[in-house]
Amino acid sequence: MNAYEHTRSMLAWWAHLGVDRADLAVRRSTGAILWHHDLVLEDLPLAWVRAENAHHGDIYIRPARGRAWPLVFVDDVAVERAQRAAQDIDALLVETSPAGGCHVWLRCDRLLDESDRRRAQRWWVNALDGDPGSVSGEHLGRLAGFKNWKRGGCWVNVLAGSHNVGAWRTADSMPTARPSGRDQHPGRSNGPHDTSPSGRDWAWVCTLLEHGQSPDQVRAQLVDRARPRRGADAERYARRTVDRASRHVALTPPAHPHDERHR
Repeated sequence: MNAYEHTRSMLAWWAHLGVDRADLAVRRSTGAILWHHDLVLEDLPLAWVRAENAHHGDIYIRPARGRAWPLVFVDDVAVERAQRAAQDIDALLVETSPAGGCHVWLRCDRLLDESDRRRAQRWWVNALDGDPGSVSGEHLGRLAGFKNWKRGGCWVNVLAGSHNVGAWRTADSMPTARPSGRDQHPGRSNGPHDTSPSGRDWAWVCTLLEHGQSPDQVRAQLVDRARPRRGADAERYARRTVDRASRHVALTPPAHPHDERHR
């Protein structure tokens, strides 16, 4: 497929699920973010974003906020693990870099509002060893068919899109009760305990950074810690985890545990 076909394939998969409205964002090389909110898919300004992408803007998309959708997003999943998931559940896999990271969009058996999607993301981060820093319920993913300038201009492509396998049965896996007490961000070292390998890595990295270790020191330690589990993907995983954790620690004051900032 060419770039245009990758974009259309991703949007067609969403539309098949009933996701017919989206928010579109462009992050320019200057750091400025330009938004288009709550547009029907047919009205997305794709010609404009292609021009922005050609000028080193990164292109992101999500189902429109303020609505319930039968879809859950999981970030930073290894390709092989994402492909196995797509054999069991209807899923769209978007490969964001040659290093192997995938965005995974999973079809659910019911409509989920934003808080439901956040809880579902936490469950799927454990199951797929995804990025525990991307569990906001409204997180943006990359739009296929555009270049990822954060990774040197590699193409973001649809790797696979499964249909007719079956939806994720949310009642079988996702907790039905809402978190009680201090519902802190799962990434902070003083938040709820995420016992998945990536969740333990995240809490450990945040703790080291909060205690003054440099990102380079933490990254080197995480590579050693993660290599038995992630293999050749350990370097990319460590770099991404420490980068996200550094921003998270800097942007989330301890006095405001409920403030989940989008990064």
